Amino acid sequence: MDLKHFHYVFIAMSILCTLGFGFWAMSADVRVVGSWGRVGGAASALLGILLIAYGVWFVRKSRQIIT
Repeated sequence: MDLKHFHYVFIAMSILCTLGFGFWAMSADVRVVGSWGRVGGAASALLGILLIAYGVWFVRKSRQIIT
């Protein structure tokens, strides 16, 4: 696996982890995660959305530069 494909896999796994944690923290009982857990879940969900945008940007850019 070359570096470009490893980067694709790494971005995809990062998106799944951040969105998964964000979904869990936002849907869990407040007694389990606390109020800061909700803030962390929202921040994680936002980071997951930003990673999606970065992934789209990287795919477009890598098609132009990396062959």
